[in-house]
Amino acid sequence: MVVLNKIYTRGGDKGETALGDGSRVAKHSARVNAYGTVDETNATVGLARLHAKGSMDTQLAAIQNDLFDLGADLCRPGRDKDEQAEYPPLRLADSQVDRLEAEIDAMNDVLEPLRSFVLPGGSALAAHLHLCRTVSRRAERLTVELSGVEDVNPAAVKYLNRLSDWFFVASRVANNDGKDDVLWVPGANR
Repeated sequence: MVVLNKIYTRGGDKGETALGDGSRVAKHSARVNAYGTVDETNATVGLARLHAKGSMDTQLAAIQNDLFDLGADLCRPGRDKDEQAEYPPLRLADSQVDRLEAEIDAMNDVLEPLRSFVLPGGSALAAHLHLCRTVSRRAERLTVELSGVEDVNPAAVKYLNRLSDWFFVASRVANNDGKDDVLWVPGANR
């Protein structure tokens, strides 16, 4: 259980922060950049949810919870030693990736194939989902960068890769099942 009764601690006043295992690192470390951008992604999902209804809102709520799981995973280095711990840390699971894939497939079944690239926009929800997509792509790049220098749960990278795809397909659904997509017209303004 998490108890937050005091928000500021002054512990980061010198440019460091504590990771989930208690170790301290610079606030600009690759690990903090990765999970910080996952947090940014979550904030953009909160904005999208202001425009979502029904199953789309339910799915976005599940994604927000997954993103907290992902942040908890990324803020805790040292996967191998943790598996033996009495209370192992929360790690993202392949089943969460599988759920995203199933949802992408279900949404994609109602869409016509694309014949052009889609410009971010259309409905308010679609525009917000495109913002979610681009921020999640940045989180993915930073997590992949982190995985080049430190051990990272492979499911974390897979999840972020599928997540940006989920946001793209969901943006098309939010645009009247793709009928109101704003399509790129190459060289239209020459």
